Amino acid sequence: MASNPVLWEPDPTAAQRTNLAAFMAAAPGAPTSYAELHAWSVADIDGFWSLVWDELGVVGHRGERISSGTGMPGRRFFPDARLNYAENLLAGPADEVAVISTGEGQHPRRLTRGQVRAQVGALQQALSGMGVQAGDRVCAFMPNTVETLVVMLAATGLGATWSSTSPDFGAAGVVDRFGQVEPTVLLVADGYRYNGRVHDLADKVDGIVRALPTLDHLIVVDFVGSGVAAFDSTSWSLAVHAYAALLTGTPAEPTFQQVPFDHPLFIMYSSGTTGAPKSIVHGHGGTLVKHLVEHQLNSDLRPGDVIMWFTTCGWMMWNWLVSALASRSVIVLYDGSPSHPDLARLWSVAEELGVTHFGTSPKFLAACAQAELVPREAADLSILRALMSTGAPLNPEQFDWIYGNVAADIQVASVSGGTDLIGCFAGGVPILPVRRGELQARALGMDVRAVDPAGEEVPVGTKGELVCVQPFPSMPVSFWNDPDDEKYRSAYFEEHPGVWTHGDYIEIRPEGGVIFYGRSDTTLNPGGVRIGTAEIYRAIEQIPEIEDSIVVGRQVEGDVEVVLCVVLVEGAELDEALLTRIRTDIRTTTTPRHVPAHIVQVPAVPYTISGKKVEKAVKTVIDGGTVDNADAMANPEALEAYRSLFA
Repeated sequence: MASNPVLWEPDPTAAQRTNLAAFMAAAPGAPTSYAELHAWSVADIDGFWSLVWDELGVVGHRGERISSGTGMPGRRFFPDARLNYAENLLAGPADEVAVISTGEGQHPRRLTRGQVRAQVGALQQALSGMGVQAGDRVCAFMPNTVETLVVMLAATGLGATWSSTSPDFGAAGVVDRFGQVEPTVLLVADGYRYNGRVHDLADKVDGIVRALPTLDHLIVVDFVGSGVAAFDSTSWSLAVHAYAALLTGTPAEPTFQQVPFDHPLFIMYSSGTTGAPKSIVHGHGGTLVKHLVEHQLNSDLRPGDVIMWFTTCGWMMWNWLVSALASRSVIVLYDGSPSHPDLARLWSVAEELGVTHFGTSPKFLAACAQAELVPREAADLSILRALMSTGAPLNPEQFDWIYGNVAADIQVASVSGGTDLIGCFAGGVPILPVRRGELQARALGMDVRAVDPAGEEVPVGTKGELVCVQPFPSMPVSFWNDPDDEKYRSAYFEEHPGVWTHGDYIEIRPEGGVIFYGRSDTTLNPGGVRIGTAEIYRAIEQIPEIEDSIVVGRQVEGDVEVVLCVVLVEGAELDEALLTRIRTDIRTTTTPRHVPAHIVQVPAVPYTISGKKVEKAVKTVIDGGTVDNADAMANPEALEAYRSLFA
């Protein structure tokens, strides 16, 4: 079995200075390789997570027991602990810069830890005056800006539970989510900027407020210049507050309610394109320790490092990003379009703000490549140490493009996990080489394996279903309104009882890396042969006439036909010559089984708001079904073109 080429190796001296090297030295037996450390982390999960608490600076009271109960679900970590997520994020010297908030139409705003704490203290007084207590839900329909962060920290510091969506959601999509969790306080903006335009939110907010009868208070952030006046014409039976006015109270230090490890911190949501979104509850402790591992050990984030990840408040990467404050790194909150006024914008921001860790998506990188942008020429990226990407697997050619056009001496960390675990199953490792097309390794504490349909582990180098066979702290505490855990167990443990089945199709490589082949629950199965959709995407992404594509399976007489839908660049035509080239490239790059039975042209590919192709929704429409929650999509209108493809 041939190894994939090594594209980057860490400098040995720099590797010895990483947080990971220090952690390895503190581990039992002082492992000398990441493979040894990972093996210990899953063989002795109590010992590993105990060391994480002690070595990575958790603020709180650990208690004697590291875990209780058995099995999955059922195992609980740190059952005697008391801590607060917000307290961990706000610890550190008051004069350290903590947050840089910027975006379209904004000048960067830099806030120190002391300034953030002061604003959090003021908002806590206001929230307490509104009657917010531990366990209450505070929700946000907000851009990615510092005000969102401040209210989240204020609420969770009091022990309240936070949930957020981004303002590009439709009102129905917001209500589908927040209506389940019954908030008493809602944070909104008067509008937001995207792609050079100001988008008013008055109508959406009105629709949301009227559909949430539990709301008692609305806090309005003046983000585009209208403020509370944007809602003057409404007639609501709740109190409306200007965010700025809430900051004018008597200065006070924040309050941090010490809560149990599993106390509800965040409520996250599945994409929800094929039904009502799952409401996934994550706890204070599990979220914190998982993110500390991924930030300090897997990303080598240090005090003073600057991390920027382009995300919205409706995607788990926002929660992941803001947790970096607990590692005393500076977080960049960017709101707006990543391509306005052009695709060089985010790279220029990275130069201006001294970004050391740049987080993005394959879709953004593909757009840069297609536009023939060379980021290292558009901006000075000499301080950049790591480029991280998620949302979909980076294909091998994108690794080549990054090293040829962004920087030759950086760690490329393709990472993969999910909202369900508010973290990663596999990703970057700063002391390991980067191999073309691979995630560097399985994450610490995550006993990830590839199995066949019967649940048996497949040999190294063989594709299989991603499962995790041992518990981990960031497993959901529960699903909301699921008292018997019926929906929870059905989501992850129905296919293989006692084993977390995630819905990804992977291959574990001989050197320890991982290749992701796309969602296994949208895996194509023509003639009984399992095909990951990502394999077809990789085969055609270098065809210049194809701007975008989506692959689904169509049920036909007990079998599955592969359907490839392509969006062509302007001026291109899906003639017989192009069809032949597509089929040939797929056949020669993959196998004859991968060649689609149908190749059709469509005007657009539908995406979720967090930038993921909605294969399941397209399949539903092609098979004649109805998509129940298209409001969770960025461009639901794109689905219409698929209804008539096989009518």
